[in-house]
Amino acid sequence: MFKPFANDTDVLNIAGDAINIENGVKRLTISGDLTIARDKAGLANALALQKAIGAIIEVLQGDASLPAKLPDEPAAPSGTADNPFI
Repeated sequence: MFKPFANDTDVLNIAGDAINIENGVKRLTISGDLTIARDKAGLANALALQKAIGAIIEVLQGDASLPAKLPDEPAAPSGTADNPFI
């Protein structure tokens, strides 16, 4: 069972590996390309995607301390560095 934001290791694959949802405690990454055909296989893919997005939304809506925006990762450089090639 995929639990959004539960850890930094789980990956949910939809339609084989057409869509990958990589778990993270602060961020999820959704990548891939999914074609949803107007057939039973397409319906199964759409329902799997809906279930995953629904679980993500449920966790986000249930977080009373949800910030407006997380800081960017990685943090922006704090200064300049000498060019070692000059």
